[in-house]
Amino acid sequence: MQVTALQIRGSNLDLSSLSMPKTFYRRNLPHLQRDNKPHFLTFCTQLRWILPEAARDLVLGSCLHDNGIKIEVSVVVVMPDHVHMIFTPLVNNQAREVYSLGEIMDAIKGASAHKINRQLGRPGKVWQTESFDRVLRKSEKLDEKVRYILDNPVRKGLVSSWGEYRWLWYRDLGNPYKPDQLT
Repeated sequence: MQVTALQIRGSNLDLSSLSMPKTFYRRNLPHLQRDNKPHFLTFCTQLRWILPEAARDLVLGSCLHDNGIKIEVSVVVVMPDHVHMIFTPLVNNQAREVYSLGEIMDAIKGASAHKINRQLGRPGKVWQTESFDRVLRKSEKLDEKVRYILDNPVRKGLVSSWGEYRWLWYRDLGNPYKPDQLT
């Protein structure tokens, strides 16, 4: 049910012309964005379709395409049916605002879906419309989520060590305080 008017003490306020601030948007799940903060994102294939290996290559390339331009990627893993990423949105100097999660995700999912469908000669959706995202506010949470992403292919039994997984990219920040198990 969509609410388009709000009744306040006998008067109606039309909500249809109001827009949410750019730091928040909603599809089915709420999406919150914070400037200069890393964001943990997960998005899944439509109907949990298993991506062929060549498609995973394309997805990893799409996730890293705007690294240093629209986003600063910390880590990304392309699993057979989903993707995990941690990145910080960068500033669009021309618009003088931070690139939005919606714009970033549309670019990644749109470009990768187009390339996958073209390469495989198939039509249709590749990705679910929704994605899960979370702002990481503390360095401990960042380390915890990086560890989670790195261990994902190991937990799924795809490799014995995260360094063996072909569809994983990790930017080592050279943090002397990071947990020893990341090295």
